[in-house]
Amino acid sequence: MKKVLQNVDILLVVLLCITVLLAISVVLVMPVMLVPVLLIMVLVGIGIWLNTRRIRKIIAKILRGPDGEATGQYGLMSLAIPVAILTGKNVIWYNDSFRQQVLAEEDICLQPINKVFPGIDLQKCSSPTGQDIERAGKRYTVFGNLSKTKEGLYIAYFVENTQLKQKANEYEASRPSYMIIEIDTYDEIVRELKESERAVLVGEINRLLEGFIGRTSGFLSRVTASRYIAVVEERHMREMVDARFDVLDKARQIGNGKITVTLSIGVGRGGKTLRECQKMAAQALDMSLGRGGDQVAVRSSDGFTFFGGISRSVEKRSKVRSRIVATALTDLINQSDSVLIMGHKASDLDAVGAAIGALRICRICKKPAAIVIKKKESLAENLIDEMLHAGYQEDFLLPEQVLDSITPQTLLIIVDTHLPYLLESKEVYQACKNVVLIDHHRKCVGFIDNAVITYHEPYASSTCELMSELLQYVPTDDRDKLTPLEAQALLAGITLDTRTFALHTGVRTFEAAAYLRRMGAETQEVKKLFSSSFAAYEWKSRLVTEAGLYLGCAVVATSGLPSEMAVVVPQAANDLLGIEGVQASFVAVEMNGHVNISARSLGEVNVQVIMEQLGGGGHLTMAGAQLRNDTAEHARELILAAISQYRDNEQKERANAQKEKEEE
Repeated sequence: MKKVLQNVDILLVVLLCITVLLAISVVLVMPVMLVPVLLIMVLVGIGIWLNTRRIRKIIAKILRGPDGEATGQYGLMSLAIPVAILTGKNVIWYNDSFRQQVLAEEDICLQPINKVFPGIDLQKCSSPTGQDIERAGKRYTVFGNLSKTKEGLYIAYFVENTQLKQKANEYEASRPSYMIIEIDTYDEIVRELKESERAVLVGEINRLLEGFIGRTSGFLSRVTASRYIAVVEERHMREMVDARFDVLDKARQIGNGKITVTLSIGVGRGGKTLRECQKMAAQALDMSLGRGGDQVAVRSSDGFTFFGGISRSVEKRSKVRSRIVATALTDLINQSDSVLIMGHKASDLDAVGAAIGALRICRICKKPAAIVIKKKESLAENLIDEMLHAGYQEDFLLPEQVLDSITPQTLLIIVDTHLPYLLESKEVYQACKNVVLIDHHRKCVGFIDNAVITYHEPYASSTCELMSELLQYVPTDDRDKLTPLEAQALLAGITLDTRTFALHTGVRTFEAAAYLRRMGAETQEVKKLFSSSFAAYEWKSRLVTEAGLYLGCAVVATSGLPSEMAVVVPQAANDLLGIEGVQASFVAVEMNGHVNISARSLGEVNVQVIMEQLGGGGHLTMAGAQLRNDTAEHARELILAAISQYRDNEQKERANAQKEKEEE
């Protein structure tokens, strides 16, 4: 270091001599410049001398030990670890250990620190954890602190830990991740296959999964006819995530179009033990199945991450579970002293219709029951008015009217939602100890997990469809059977969520509709429940005309819509789908300081995935979200960003599929 400073002194002297020669040349040409040149030369010389002396004093002061002697054993020069002194921009001093261990005998004095160590941040270095940097294949953790001198120099200590970090990285890369792989609706797939065809199908699935796991150092084991488990290292799990689990796309190609094979995969990642990873994987698989299958749910300490989910939920033709749930539900109602039924905020025809169906089951069981609803905030006012005029006044109550009557034996039936923050009244939910959950939306993070009975089927078109099936398995006589008005309420819910039986329908959807028709539901009366005022139609038209097209999606965000016109938001989203080139629609309206978003699609775009980025959820073709304390303009930006992210992921998946196809 001393030699470097001597070289600097020599350089300064040489530069000063050159400056003097240049000054003499100027004076010879222009003698009148003698005095100004001499004055400048004196000032420059004094400045260089003072600055050099100052730097030497600063360095000497820093290098002295506690006893004030420069040769003290506590001096920085005697430290075995590399130490450097920085001005914040340049390196002005370093000890011999730094020169030998970090620089490999190279000299960098007075060079910019970012040139020597790109990316170094002195603020991070000053933190308790320091900053990790790399140079010449070696890795260091740099700790620094501001010198107590008034000059504000930084003292940086370089701790070399290359081997430690390599071992830490290897440890992280070799951590096990647990996978549970389920073949969706396996029994439905193989039921009508010949034994030879079944063997071929199972062989293709086995080869696919063996190849998928065979690329890793992990193992695969088949535990049941439709379920496999696998354990892979974290390094290979990262590769699967980067490839967005392309095994999902390959599974859909099995069967040559004659049958549809989809996989649901739950992954437990980052657990402290293998058992913890297995538990996380089971939770992830439950989430994957609850979201309709054909996707991967990854559970880690940071929460859930989802991949796939681009296809529609596969319908289950067996009604065994409906019969079991109906029996368990009636037993639970009979054991309760009263029943409350509640849907989601801003309840629609599906929520109200399903609640009316649950009310009929309670009447069959001869138990007092009521529907908890805020009529003024409901989007199904026409249906509620019809019920009130038919004599159901005492069956529709406000949340504050039922809170005092709740007892430990009160049963709460939640319909058409599974998220606590979307409930009509969170206070009613918290006051009830016994809860039953009936819903058809794809499962989201933060779902209600304390239900005694959970009937959650994402394949169903609507909650009214599920309730119609349950009613068919509840024993009844002619006096307690479903009334025509109640049947119309259930049929209205199915009609709403299927958009008049155009989307998300299956065999069981039409069977439920046929049952309701037999119970006296009139389609023309159902149609009247969808009628709206001229003012509502005018607002709906205004929303449609304000929409703009972005990446195949119609997006509109506005404010000023009266709260009583909230029903037109989903209606406008539906109407936008009728425009050529629109694959999905998003209508965001700012009301009462919040922004309500309604999203719809025809199946090509999974609006549930897009709405989940904004804290919402729903179905493949129907979803929504609410942004609290936000504006319409900001909501538009968030929607556009979510659409861009969705399209980017789509493009990556197509690129991965194309790459796999080319490799084959």
